[in-house]
Amino acid sequence: MSEVQPTGPGASVGVEVAEAPAAHAMARFDAIYDQPDPRAYFKVLGPLAYRTPGHAQHVFRRLKRALSTGSAATPLTVLDLCCSYGINAALLNHDVTLEDLYDRYTSREAASMSMSQLIAWDREFFAARRLSEPARVIGLDTAARAVAYGRAVGLLADGFAENLESAPPGPALCRAARDVRLITVTGGISFLSPRTFRPLLSAARRPVWVASFVLRTTSYVNVAQCLAAFGLATERAEPTFPQRRFIDERERRCAIDAVVAAGLDPGGKEGDGHFHTALHLSRPTSDVVMTPLDTLVP
Repeated sequence: MSEVQPTGPGASVGVEVAEAPAAHAMARFDAIYDQPDPRAYFKVLGPLAYRTPGHAQHVFRRLKRALSTGSAATPLTVLDLCCSYGINAALLNHDVTLEDLYDRYTSREAASMSMSQLIAWDREFFAARRLSEPARVIGLDTAARAVAYGRAVGLLADGFAENLESAPPGPALCRAARDVRLITVTGGISFLSPRTFRPLLSAARRPVWVASFVLRTTSYVNVAQCLAAFGLATERAEPTFPQRRFIDERERRCAIDAVVAAGLDPGGKEGDGHFHTALHLSRPTSDVVMTPLDTLVP
């Protein structure tokens, strides 16, 4: 297998299929996750109808309202795991949709720009569309260049390029995690374990909600057990959300095998050609009782 590394605006980006057990082989998109800007990301994922951040936008805004104090002086602090270029922050805090972002970054105008021009263009664009009382979003991702872009255009209030699966968080990240009230994940749970969540929850000074969109091909049991040790009860929302189209028949077959092995029915979901995610929301038990899950999921 080979992968083509992009060398500039509009360069082609390859997709490779992971060497994985037959039960679950997924395509990997490593080449698009740590570029200097998000143009390749949207160019590659657009044809596959990648939609999870768009579904999450509606859920995360409801969670923000549920957790906000009502004081603009103390905005809600959100930690977005696997934040990439700050896409969830863009959708949470600005009057834009995921479709708007696809159109923007795959446009001829965007393709003609240097990175510095794109940063200036984005700063103006997002500043003009920023909602009142935005959340303060901190980004965490192993992709240093992607995090840097999210900070440069003003989407991320702070950002950290660290891998908590292989090393403990640095002092600055631990300090930033103190004020976090909501942790969000729309992609990457397949690569995360309690090693990532445990130090972040240990650093937080107040109870944290954790909202994760999890592929139905992936188990969330170990993470949920970790969160339970911090007093968080995990619920799974009833509806599922299409994530993206399969790149080929092999990927479709492996996904179907994985969900069947998990005791789930692929009918109307993976069987129809798309990965599906399920929202898992973990909260203190008192919050579960006071704010039922079905009031937070559109």
